[in-house]
Formats: sequence, C-alpha cells, structure tokens
Amino acid sequence: MKLIWKIIFALVMIVTPVFLLLTSVRALVNPLFLQIEYSLPGFPDDPFGFTREERLKWATLSVEYLMNDSDITFLENLKFNNGQTIYNDRELSHMEDVKNLLQTVIPIWIMLGLYLVMVGLITWRVKRLADFGHALSAGGWTVLGLIAVMTIGVALSFSALFTGFHRLFFEGDTWLFYTSDTLIRLFPLRFWRDAFLFVGALTVIEALLLILLGRYLQRSKRVTL
Repeated sequence: MKLIWKIIFALVMIVTPVFLLLTSVRALVNPLFLQIEYSLPGFPDDPFGFTREERLKWATLSVEYLMNDSDITFLENLKFNNGQTIYNDRELSHMEDVKNLLQTVIPIWIMLGLYLVMVGLITWRVKRLADFGHALSAGGWTVLGLIAVMTIGVALSFSALFTGFHRLFFEGDTWLFYTSDTLIRLFPLRFWRDAFLFVGALTVIEALLLILLGRYLQRSKRVTL
C-alpha cells in the first residue's frame, strides 16, 4: 500500500506542472486577451491596413473557431467586404492543425484537473492531506523552474523559442506565412511574444498559490513520504 501511495503522489508532482501550464494556455485562448493585447502601447499597426476594430473582429472569430465544434467551413465562410476569404488554403490548413492540437490537450487538461481533485478528496478522507500538500508544493516548485527556463529562452532569442515550439507541434513548414497573410497581420510576432510572457506570468502566480496551499496542507499532519 505504501508503494501505491508513493506512485500516486509522484504522479501528482508530474501532473501539476502540466495542469498549470495548460490552465494558462486555456486562459490565453480567450477574446479578452485579444482586447488587452491590441490595446497595449507599442503594439505594431498592421502595415497592410487593418484597423484595431478589424483585427479584433477577425481574431475573435478565429479564436471562436478554435474552441467551438464547427469544421473548417466556419473560417472558409468568413469574407472581406470585397468577397475575398480572410484566410487562404495554407492558413486554413494551419488553423485546422491548431484546432486539432487544442481539442487534444483540453480533454487532457480536464482529466489532469480531475485527477488532482480526486487525489485531494481521497487524501482528505484517509487523513493524508499533508502528503498531498507536499506533492503539490513539489509540483509548484517544478513549475517555477520550467518558467525560469522559458523566460531565459524568451530573453535570449524569442524567435528561436517560437520556431522550436512550432517544429515540435507542427509538421514541416506548414506554420510559415508571408507578412501579407491574414494570420501574420492578426497575430504578429509581438503578439506571440506577449502570449508566451502571459502564459509564463499566469503560471508563476498559479504555482505560487499552489505552493502556499501545499504548505498549508502540510501543517495538517506530519509528512510521511
């Protein structure tokens, strides 16, 4: 039985960083972030003429597509006033890839959250909350280490980090576009740099709160790990 508990708490330490990062990513895929980002001082204007309102309109619909149950026709049917579709075939293909990725990780995020809640309830029931708190704190500190590495990557070369991320999750060069393409006009490199910083900052806050929660739970009983 002792071995089973060690495995359960080891999984908590592994699951926690992934769950917190995915929580921040889920918060990022939100129209509110778009409104804030486009309003930030120094955010670059679209050199091809999109106004802030136009950017917000098309970007909001794009985010809506990523989170709804519609197929790619949702984006295919979006057109400018001149009748031209807002995205070309290459962009539509990439948006499908992004949606597939999100639709894969969000159920994983939910399952990880349920696992943490389940372990928390079980340890409360059998009076092992201190051990659960120890595992949560360890997971929180692991998150802070990962965010530190990510921050260094952004500071040294965000372009390299951005490229590495896309090569990890997308095949070939399907994520490369011309500066005149709608995806780049809506989501320039500055947008993604800020997005990485947002995810990092939010995850740090979550990790610190989790560490505090873990320390509080550890006071309930001597840690037996």
